[in-house]
Amino acid sequence: MIFLPTYLPSPSQGVWQLGPVPIRAYALCILVGIFFAVWLGSRRWMARGGLAGQVADVAMWAVPFGVIGGRLYHVATDWELYFAEGGKGFMGIFRVWEGGLGIWGAIALGGVGAWIGCKRLGVPFAPFADSIAPGIAFAQAIGRFGNWFNQELFGRPTTLPWGLEIDAANRPTDFTQFDTFHPTFLYEAIACVAIGLFVMWADKRYVMGHGRVFALYVALYCAARGLIETLRIDDAHHVLGIRFNVFTALFIGAFALIYLVRSSERNPGRELMSGGRLVIAGTASTESLPAPTAVTTNSATVNSSATTSSSEVKQRGRRAKPKR
Repeated sequence: MIFLPTYLPSPSQGVWQLGPVPIRAYALCILVGIFFAVWLGSRRWMARGGLAGQVADVAMWAVPFGVIGGRLYHVATDWELYFAEGGKGFMGIFRVWEGGLGIWGAIALGGVGAWIGCKRLGVPFAPFADSIAPGIAFAQAIGRFGNWFNQELFGRPTTLPWGLEIDAANRPTDFTQFDTFHPTFLYEAIACVAIGLFVMWADKRYVMGHGRVFALYVALYCAARGLIETLRIDDAHHVLGIRFNVFTALFIGAFALIYLVRSSERNPGRELMSGGRLVIAGTASTESLPAPTAVTTNSATVNSSATTSSSEVKQRGRRAKPKR
């Protein structure tokens, strides 16, 4: 007889001591997600014509910016957790390992960091964003398991077989009488994996470019996150009785869809790249080409790359005779 559990257990601990150093599951999940995103993004970037190591170089800018942006968004939208009576205080802002990274701020400021990194390397930002989009979705899926270890960001009470058991100390005040809750962290992790796979398929099937792969990822994630937000019961600001993050998802998702449609109309197809630079009409863009060498023949200056011989150069002062 096979025993089937009637609920999903939560980890008994999320921190392990390695001598004096605490090893936190939340931080490990975030780091594993980042490494996976860089690995997958690098493979996709090189397949598009980028160079090895460029994704890692840009990540050195994008990751710190993303962590700062995610933390700022979390603190701004849940400031009572830190500055209200009995809150964590100002220093609590810096204890990122305790949880609290808003994905909206992480993507926004992380995108700024990625743009800076691309600018410094001289690589085009739009195809770079398209290359890393699926990796970001998978990284989010991995990072969500950090919430599982912290027993946070779960949903309403449920008696479903996959209901998540939460310790009494981690239950909201109004829900202390319930034992199991919707595992919204798992719902979002599954949704992110599905989004990452779908985006990779769509990119291959429809040959997407000019930032549309990233826009598709954003639109799909916003749709999934908006639905999952309606299940969550953690403290959050509400507008018209609806969680603020639902409106954020609707606004950003709509913007992503508009960009997806307009970009498809204005710039169909995908950029051609070589050596990490854009290629236009079969020739690398001028910023990636060496300056042409000029030579002078019969008082006329021509490029050394020209195929016209010096005898065919137009003579000054009179019309050259046509060839017979």
